[in-house]
Amino acid sequence: MARTKKVGITGRFGPRYGRKAKKTVKTIEENMKKKHICPQCDRPAVKRVSRGIWKCKKCNTVFTGGAYMPSTPMGKTAARNIKRIVGGL
Repeated sequence: MARTKKVGITGRFGPRYGRKAKKTVKTIEENMKKKHICPQCDRPAVKRVSRGIWKCKKCNTVFTGGAYMPSTPMGKTAARNIKRIVGGL
């Protein structure tokens, strides 16, 4: 399969869907499939189990997050606001 040299993980699509769509899918899927930092043990061992469910291979912590990333920008904003409100009491 020599056709995956430039397009990487999106080589399975072949000549279909266009360059921009495949580039977008490539960035999303490469970020999704890499190991992420665990919020409990701070080790890079978090993998995606299914859509929105993430599991740490080291401490077996299962938690929810985004469909493609364990923590979304909106989730970070919500956590920061909750921390600010609760911490202000």
